[in-house]
Amino acid sequence: MTDLITPELVVLDLAATDKADATRQLAQKLADAGRVTDLEGFLADVAAREAQMATGMPGGIGLPHARSEHVTVPSLGLARVPAGVDFGAPDGPANLVFLIAAPAGGGSEHLTILAALARRLVRPAFKETIQQAPDAASVASYVQGEVAG
Repeated sequence: MTDLITPELVVLDLAATDKADATRQLAQKLADAGRVTDLEGFLADVAAREAQMATGMPGGIGLPHARSEHVTVPSLGLARVPAGVDFGAPDGPANLVFLIAAPAGGGSEHLTILAALARRLVRPAFKETIQQAPDAASVASYVQGEVAG
């Protein structure tokens, strides 16, 4: 089974103008890794999902996600955004952005990922570990172990 998250899907210091830009940069990582076959098509699916409901969570988290026919394997892109980017959370901008990409036929797989992630995100230690990790490999292995382990 392919890992949900790998070092090349992690951006330690993302500079983004808005949530669409942050999402595009992470989606580009998924495309570069061969996990997304059509960047624009996938981004349209994410935008459609985002239009239904803001994906900002309290505590500085952005969780854009979509099931898409343009996704080859369940994947998680992650960015630390020091300056923050607004994902519509009531308490302000997101400093951590998790982009969940699931294949269209994947059933409820992405909901399982989302639920596992949401349970971890309420724990300050989970976010702190990600924020303080020294490199992308550390972030990827920690999140993979917590969410998919």
